[in-house]
Amino acid sequence: MALSFRICSSSPLICRATLSNGDNSRNYHTTDAAFIRRAADLSEMSAGLTSPHPNFGCVIATSSGKVAGEGYLYAQGTQPAEVLAVEAAGEFCRGSTAYLNMEPGDCHGDHTAVSALVQAGIERVVVGIRHPLQHLRGSAIRELRSQGIEVNVLGEDFESKVLEEARKSCLLVNAPLIHRACSRVPFSVLKYAMTLDGKIAASSGHAAWISSKLSRTRVFELRGGSDAVIVGGNTVRQDDPRLTARHGHGHTPTRIVMTQSLDLPEKANLWDVSEVSTIVVTQRGARKSFQKFLASKGVEVVEFDMLNPREVMEYFHLRGYLSILWECGGTLAASAISSSVIHKVVAFVAPKIIGGSKAPSPVGDLGMVEMTQALNLIDVCYEQVGPDMLVSGYLQPIPDLLPVIPSEDATVEIDPSVDPFEPSIIFFYKTWDLYGSFSNFSPHPIRMPDGGESDDYTTWSSVEHYYQANKFVGVENPKAYDCVERIRTARSPEEAALIGRSTLRRKPELVRNDWEDVKIEVMYKALKCKFSTYPHLKSMLLSTIGTVLVEASPHDLFWGGGREGEGLNYLGRLLMQLRSEYLGESSVSAEKPSLA
Repeated sequence: MALSFRICSSSPLICRATLSNGDNSRNYHTTDAAFIRRAADLSEMSAGLTSPHPNFGCVIATSSGKVAGEGYLYAQGTQPAEVLAVEAAGEFCRGSTAYLNMEPGDCHGDHTAVSALVQAGIERVVVGIRHPLQHLRGSAIRELRSQGIEVNVLGEDFESKVLEEARKSCLLVNAPLIHRACSRVPFSVLKYAMTLDGKIAASSGHAAWISSKLSRTRVFELRGGSDAVIVGGNTVRQDDPRLTARHGHGHTPTRIVMTQSLDLPEKANLWDVSEVSTIVVTQRGARKSFQKFLASKGVEVVEFDMLNPREVMEYFHLRGYLSILWECGGTLAASAISSSVIHKVVAFVAPKIIGGSKAPSPVGDLGMVEMTQALNLIDVCYEQVGPDMLVSGYLQPIPDLLPVIPSEDATVEIDPSVDPFEPSIIFFYKTWDLYGSFSNFSPHPIRMPDGGESDDYTTWSSVEHYYQANKFVGVENPKAYDCVERIRTARSPEEAALIGRSTLRRKPELVRNDWEDVKIEVMYKALKCKFSTYPHLKSMLLSTIGTVLVEASPHDLFWGGGREGEGLNYLGRLLMQLRSEYLGESSVSAEKPSLA
């Protein structure tokens, strides 16, 4: 009978404030901790189903300690966890306590989550951690308290061992978001499988398979929970990987190949982008003819003046990536570790010995000559996975939120000249970023006319849903009808975008003939409906007068501003056009004489 176990060491997380340690408070803490941990567990329910996003979970418990309702954020631009929990709890919300693993703030500029808790009659809110992003940090907590709701934050209002562990679970579940806020690079995990004698392949380079089928299934799960998987040129040449999640549904990460010389084969599984995209990052000027070949295959090529892991990760931070899985060889792994971009290590150790003085190891030369220089992992976990041992731990601790990331108010107090809401250029991209409500992925449904001779209207879950569906509207083909309906009923904006983009790429015959001529008009109508429907969004847009609005997409050169400002920025331009239209209406209204 096989032995199965899982052991984890504790991490050095410290709650600062204190409260009475009597029996009643201990029971109180135990209850709070249990529900906070449940909220943290809930927040991960969509892992692998959607692309990584801030993880929110909400549990509403009655005064008797019974769960009345639960909810979690499914994807960027979907209903907040708090709204779903309130809907599930119904009348039991009044006088109850809401437990949140993280302070609300899945879309900057949207206050639906806080409003739901207030209007439902929630009496108390317990928050695991404050929001890591500066522009959202403390905002929801202040609003809840201003409405007379008692708000307790773990690590600030009380201390106990059980609450410390609950807070730890909240930190771990949103480690990618915290690292994004503090280090300006995606949360990076180095994964490898090795034999008991520390080899990732035989001397010949053959590596299939070191680990068991159960371990490889876990790897697919890791991929599904990542924005992207990155490998080096050697891995492409020797292994010809596919790097898919292989679950048949849900989120599939982008494949990234990092290569200095671009010395890659013309035939490779990664050049098939029919189902998932591939990005090759390389040195500027490398093999221009091969770059053209990759472009003809639909592979995106990004050039760097100085190709190194730090520069590459900073670039993908700008693209909004939260989490990246490194499945590279030892040379690139060593470079990434030396560049301090690897935060966590996940190693599958198989009970095998291969030997060989030239057999590769998982990490190349780090320049260390004494064992005292070795890098020690923290918060280490050991888990048996079939015949293999899974060892994981952190190379870098999760940043302490309290001293590292001041709130917006604290920043202003430090330097009164700082005004975070009045830059000359306002960048927006992801919904959780500053001015996230300007994104097409924001959770704001719009009601649009069906067009033609019909007087009917259809409600679309987001601007992105409406825009993607319009690529196929009016095409006399059952497959086009089906595509429109699939987009309309897509559970999230990202799923709607995936359906629309993949159909455009694989079945161009389903796209309306005039799409390139009308797509800007389609977008403008959708934006106007959105900002006219939601007064607070219109006010937010008008508050940006005197600034240039830029969608900070480094790769979309039509709707976004591009990596170096070379993009056409049509989304930003349309928002500024809409802003001017609203300002013009205000001027006309102000000039009209009073009828009183």
